[in-house]
Amino acid sequence: MRLTITGYSTALFSTWYFLEEWGILMDAGDGMISSLLQKSRKIQQVFISHADRDHLTGLLQFNQLNARPDFPIIHYPKDAGSFPMLANFSRLFDPQVEQVTWSPAASGDTIEVSKNIFVRPLRNGHVPVAKHIEKSLSYQVIEKKKKLKPELAHLSGEQLRQLSERDGRDSISVDVMTKLLGYSGDTPVEDGDRWNDTKILIHEATFLDHGEGVKLRDYGNKHSTLDEVMEMVSGLRIGQLILGHFSSRYSAEEIIRAVKGQCGKYAINLPVRVVLPGETVHDILGQPPVNA
Repeated sequence: MRLTITGYSTALFSTWYFLEEWGILMDAGDGMISSLLQKSRKIQQVFISHADRDHLTGLLQFNQLNARPDFPIIHYPKDAGSFPMLANFSRLFDPQVEQVTWSPAASGDTIEVSKNIFVRPLRNGHVPVAKHIEKSLSYQVIEKKKKLKPELAHLSGEQLRQLSERDGRDSISVDVMTKLLGYSGDTPVEDGDRWNDTKILIHEATFLDHGEGVKLRDYGNKHSTLDEVMEMVSGLRIGQLILGHFSSRYSAEEIIRAVKGQCGKYAINLPVRVVLPGETVHDILGQPPVNA
């Protein structure tokens, strides 16, 4: 299945990614509606990573234009109290959006998108809170398929049919999970293994230099730096990498040069694409990788 990803991601200003064929929006920063226009009607489920304004300010206009019975469904971190308040304000400001569903999400949830595809929320450390509190989430899009158990591959079709009728379909098949896409949201690099064997990873890289990231870690919310992300990816099995959420302090030339340099440093050969500050990119996967 070909996936069309449209996105915009500039630290402090706005971040959103539209996964068109799945009807999924990851985060909903400002400008999303004016970029997608009628395509926004394809969005059925929205997954918000955290309550920073640059990740959610597009929701009001999105809901006002697209609310219909039980759609869209907006998923948000379960302990982020800003979202119930935003939902209440939204209903008071635009009474017609009462149809929108606001749904708290937590690590371990399985959120169905279609028959074979679901989204799994993952707690991350962007917002410094106690471990039992979840105010910031990453997300995985996972495909679940049933495949014949390898030990039964030698049986004929008729034998398999008889087994299935006698013991049930689950007796001859096993669930196979494929991580189709990972979306980091805003997060420090902390658990690379969660992204292992992911077909497409969208990861933030706010700062190019590790030293700048260290300064931010002394207070406030936590972010990733490019060198940390690339070091992590170098030790994982990833199909394609999309980097975004760069600080607007950097020029396009600085970012591309730094990404190419990190690809060389860590011998990264997988396709790496970037969403540069201030740019909306249509069909990100259709763009040439910066390390081609």
